Amino acid sequence: MRSGRNVGSFEHASLQWVRGTEYDSRQSGTLPTTGKGRFDMIRSFAFTTQGRLHSKDLDIFLMPTLLADTSLFLWVDLENATEAEAKRVLEDIFHFHPLSVQDCIDASPSPKVEEYSPKEEDRFAPYLFIVIHAVDYSRADGAFATTELNFFLGKNFLVTYHDVPMRSVLVVEERCIKGTGHIARAPDRVAHQLLDSLVENYKPALEELSNEISELETQVLQKPGKGTLNRIIEIKKEVHQLRQIIGPQREVLARFAAGDFKLIRPHLVPYYRDVYDSLFHIGEMAHGYTDSLNGILQIYLNMSSNQTGEVVKTLTMITVITTPVMIIGTWYGMNFANLWEVKSPWGVRYGYELAIGLTLITTGLTYWWFKRKKWF
Repeated sequence: MRSGRNVGSFEHASLQWVRGTEYDSRQSGTLPTTGKGRFDMIRSFAFTTQGRLHSKDLDIFLMPTLLADTSLFLWVDLENATEAEAKRVLEDIFHFHPLSVQDCIDASPSPKVEEYSPKEEDRFAPYLFIVIHAVDYSRADGAFATTELNFFLGKNFLVTYHDVPMRSVLVVEERCIKGTGHIARAPDRVAHQLLDSLVENYKPALEELSNEISELETQVLQKPGKGTLNRIIEIKKEVHQLRQIIGPQREVLARFAAGDFKLIRPHLVPYYRDVYDSLFHIGEMAHGYTDSLNGILQIYLNMSSNQTGEVVKTLTMITVITTPVMIIGTWYGMNFANLWEVKSPWGVRYGYELAIGLTLITTGLTYWWFKRKKWF
């Protein structure tokens, strides 16, 4: 491991970012805003090594003292903080590397994990910088949206940064305060709980998407139309976007599952591996949705082709059945003076009846032939 930062980032595109805006995600891990536009909230908690709450909502000037106490674990949660407020905590209190601070404040399109180890002139303690994304799917908008959560994970501290209220963060905070499961004994335990909660909140979005795919399949079988094809293409794009979101995050969690970081204690690695397995399963479900949509699209195209074939078949039979009519009408409609059968005595007297009879007989024989061949 080198000094500075060791980057493990993975790129993906086509995400909808909701930093600094109202974001109602009742299922995906975020909470709706009050409409005031921003939240200036800095929540802080100090826990003992037994996972008990020592103090909360600390004054910023007291944080360095608590950081120096190895018997305590400090968690600072920055929610929609201004850049000045964030830098005051991240730079003045924790002295994090300027690159990670800037990555935290700016929107990051890629989930990533970076390991920082101090040089001689650096004042920060070793830490991991993690960028991860919660996801939400809106059936009304027909699109996925993500909201970013940043972690600074050290030996006795955890700093989280996000622009909108996140259900996952609030739920884990509540569990820590209540002492449920003693998860607040160390920052790597709390980080695991946050990651696990974020991954779990993918499932409601997947259920929404699964329901929409089921409805689309029914529509394709019962009432396919031009709008159906457009919707299939839209949902295929949405699933592709979901896979782009999941893929890089799976790569990030794979490093935790492999035990690549010393700040994650070995006995907690299996728990991180379980989170990775859950996200891997979600990725496989998204892959299955892609296969389902490809199948639905193929069914739609086959049914459209069959409908076109039926139309062509009907038109062809009409053309063939009416061919005798056209031949006879064209033949006797010629303006030639030497049509002997027309000028003959029986032609003059019975020509019209003969033409009608010949037309009906040949048309009937053509119809009978198609019927015998079971073409309709």
